[in-house]
Amino acid sequence: MAEHLDLGPAARRLAALAADTPDARLGAPTPCTGMDVAGLLDHVLMLSLAFRRAAEKANSADDGPPPEADGDNLPADWREELSRRLDALAEAWRAPEAWEGETAAGGVTLSGGEAGAVALNELILHGWDLARATGRDYTCEEWEAQVSHDFAASVPDIPEARAGLFGPVVAVPDGAPLFDRALGYSGRDPGWSA
Repeated sequence: MAEHLDLGPAARRLAALAADTPDARLGAPTPCTGMDVAGLLDHVLMLSLAFRRAAEKANSADDGPPPEADGDNLPADWREELSRRLDALAEAWRAPEAWEGETAAGGVTLSGGEAGAVALNELILHGWDLARATGRDYTCEEWEAQVSHDFAASVPDIPEARAGLFGPVVAVPDGAPLFDRALGYSGRDPGWSA
């Protein structure tokens, strides 16, 4: 998997989208089946902490999977807290040792490179999810789309492999933009709108 990726731009894009998300949109649906905007933001709060800890090698496979995302868990200062956690996540992955050896996230043992690529993929996909759920556009760099595509395409399209990670693959034309194909492999319809 990829090594020494800069998670900073994706983290900043997601933080900016969250900062501009009005409270009135917290109950809106998202491209993540069964998850509203508040639940998505709670999920991002949890994953930003979990993957920062993965970079720091502070997690264990014994920690198990994360709790179910629940919008009722959002703290009153969720915008500021999310921004802090995303900054800390990006900073933790700037350390060369984050990309070395083994670590864990969500109860799964991964190489440092794998965990970093998964963290970037989460930032990109959930940035898109939040943008779409709140009626905004989302763009990422081509290299980020490639990382997301490669990771999502590597997960077999069988329920056991995708459980808790992605939904079934959504067919996207071969000639579609790379990020649209990444979205399809991640179980998202690139044409989804709120």
